[in-house]
Amino acid sequence: MSDLQRLAGIHCRKHFFSLPLDHQAPDGECITVFARELVAPEHTDSNLPYLVYFQGGPGFGAIRPAANGGWIKRALQEYRVLLLDQRGTGLSSPINYASLAHLDSQAQADYLSHFRADSIIQDAELIRAQLIGDEKWSILGQSFGGFCVLKYLNDAPHGLHEAYITGGIPSLTRSADEVYQATYKRALAKNQDFFARFPDAQALVKRLAAYLQQNEVRIATGERLTVEMLQLLGINIGMEQGGEPVYYLLEQALIETAKGTQVNPLFLAHFCQLLDFNTNPIFALLHESIYCQQEASSWAAHRVRQTYEKFNYQADKPFLFTGEMVYPWFFDQFTNLKPLKHAAHLLADKADWPMLYDPAKLADNQVPVAAAIYSEDMFVEMNYSLETAAQVGNLKYWLTSEYEHNGIRMDGEHILDRLIGINRGERLR
Repeated sequence: MSDLQRLAGIHCRKHFFSLPLDHQAPDGECITVFARELVAPEHTDSNLPYLVYFQGGPGFGAIRPAANGGWIKRALQEYRVLLLDQRGTGLSSPINYASLAHLDSQAQADYLSHFRADSIIQDAELIRAQLIGDEKWSILGQSFGGFCVLKYLNDAPHGLHEAYITGGIPSLTRSADEVYQATYKRALAKNQDFFARFPDAQALVKRLAAYLQQNEVRIATGERLTVEMLQLLGINIGMEQGGEPVYYLLEQALIETAKGTQVNPLFLAHFCQLLDFNTNPIFALLHESIYCQQEASSWAAHRVRQTYEKFNYQADKPFLFTGEMVYPWFFDQFTNLKPLKHAAHLLADKADWPMLYDPAKLADNQVPVAAAIYSEDMFVEMNYSLETAAQVGNLKYWLTSEYEHNGIRMDGEHILDRLIGINRGERLR
């Protein structure tokens, strides 16, 4: 067909859907939601079932495939894959300071309140109806995408044939404070691993931190590089092959010139490439809200950090990277977040977030669910994932120390194949 695109081993088709901003007001303002459909060339005309992919985040568009590989290769053997740009990301009415500039802070916060998992799942159900009517489809969620899978099971199980989760089983009841109390401990362990792997990294980063405290240094996007901003590189050390880029960047951070020690321009450019806060603002704006059920987050990661004083850097103490935490000062330091500062504080103070999960309903779940739980995951606490797995009916899991949080990116074909086998009764946990 004329709208078919061809990649290496994949045929693609674009879909754009006009959907309500507020599903409680279906005749009100609409947004656009984009999805990219993938099919193996030999199955282009076949009537295969759909597998919908929910990206991690929140606030990141779906992966943009270049060729038939990884988990997509396994999926395309028996599915049409639908890569969903969750609302506000990618080509789905993207959210940023420019797209929200016409609204005042309260209106921005009100608008953003419609971009959690509950709205994402209602989008998916409307898309399902448009694409396949009453037929069921299968879903796969990575990280925050796994949170979306649990919400789908909670809200619309009638639309699902089966479900898969990798590195993303949330607690059904625990607060944001409890989540961060656990993940700060995980971050401490990952720091220990990182600095053990690279014995000179502590000296390199402390030398750089001292330089930043004594000099005004600006990264390629214009922001002043502070020590607390430097600590944010830790979001990478919880990924397989994520620590290496951080170390190699530290190796090149400072150079000697005719005018003395200076920060390497290469470092200033590459630093920006390892952080997504300027380019993906939903992550900073709504990350803590993914844990909120009828309570405010009140900047939970910032408050909990005060009980882990090791993360508050002092020159006479070891340097520690932080993890997947969002802090209020982001909206003072990151250029593209500054215009959204007041909306961010309103969202942090919002205490009437709807409930996300009904434990009684999930206990009675009939949809087959297979999940990969990574015991060393820095971002999703293993014990909370196991706690939830015991509370959700028909959920089988594979607990492994073989992968980090981004396992599906590193070995997705094998991981998805194993999960499919679990759901089909071929492998047990």
